[in-house]
Amino acid sequence: MSHNANTADSGKKGGISFGWILHSPLALPLIGLIVVSILMGFASENFFSVSNIMNVLRQVSIVGILAVGMTFVILTGGIDLSVGAVMALSGTIAAGLMVNTGLPGWIALLAGLGVGMGLGLFNGALVAWGRMPAIIVTLATMGIARGFGLLYSGGYPISGIPSWISWFGIGRVGIVPVPVIAMVVIYALAWVLLQRTPFGRHVYAIGGNELAAKLSGVKTQWVKLAVYGISGLTSALAAIILTGRLMSGQPNAGVGFELDAIAAVVLGGTAIAGGRGLILGTLIGAILLGILNNGLNLMGINPYMQDVIKGAIILLAIYIGREW
Repeated sequence: MSHNANTADSGKKGGISFGWILHSPLALPLIGLIVVSILMGFASENFFSVSNIMNVLRQVSIVGILAVGMTFVILTGGIDLSVGAVMALSGTIAAGLMVNTGLPGWIALLAGLGVGMGLGLFNGALVAWGRMPAIIVTLATMGIARGFGLLYSGGYPISGIPSWISWFGIGRVGIVPVPVIAMVVIYALAWVLLQRTPFGRHVYAIGGNELAAKLSGVKTQWVKLAVYGISGLTSALAAIILTGRLMSGQPNAGVGFELDAIAAVVLGGTAIAGGRGLILGTLIGAILLGILNNGLNLMGINPYMQDVIKGAIILLAIYIGREW
């Protein structure tokens, strides 16, 4: 059993305490979030305004949801480079079905979810039973999904979707944007799945030592299939939010989002080799990434320099977290 699983179990039995947090993968992400937030607060007087905080969370929502599926995959020791392309294809097909076939919007959205999950399961089958490297499989799927999206749409955005779809992207419940609510709900479900079910324990076990997990009776191939399916599903869920925000299916959407999702997972304290990490850490990592983007924009930092700064921070997070 991994260090993370033992830590999680102790948290369940004795409750979440300050000491538990200090010795958990949440420690560094929390410290980083607090430090960066304070620095950004000093750098910009508008940073801590309610409107800016809501804006940051809304901007974070899409990458944050993609990072949920990525967390499951990375915890098993895998990687999924296709999430951005799968998101684009799912949204494009859903929009196309609404506009070109007259299919009811909710059925088209379900079809988009099916496309995303189907591609995720395809990745999982090749990794689990085909014994192919995840990085190669998902790199290929990234190209396939992007190509299909462009072929289906002719390379152009598909607009003219029903107006109610915009609620998913720009709607609000009180002052809270709908995408933020969706993100919180998805993280809550992921937390239950990882921390309160045998499936979650099996995910950690595979990442910690796949051979030992297999000898212990864990159906490693089926678990891998499931985690890639979850990654595809969360990509499609993110597509619904993006489609509602842009009011169109965008075949070119999501370029580079896979890197942002991986960055959120790594900044959240999940070991890139698998077996250790918490889904709440990924949420913190996604918010931290969003705060960095927002704060650097408010400070007027050159966009190219922003990439340099974020890359350096991610490298530092990986280095520090090696033995954490």
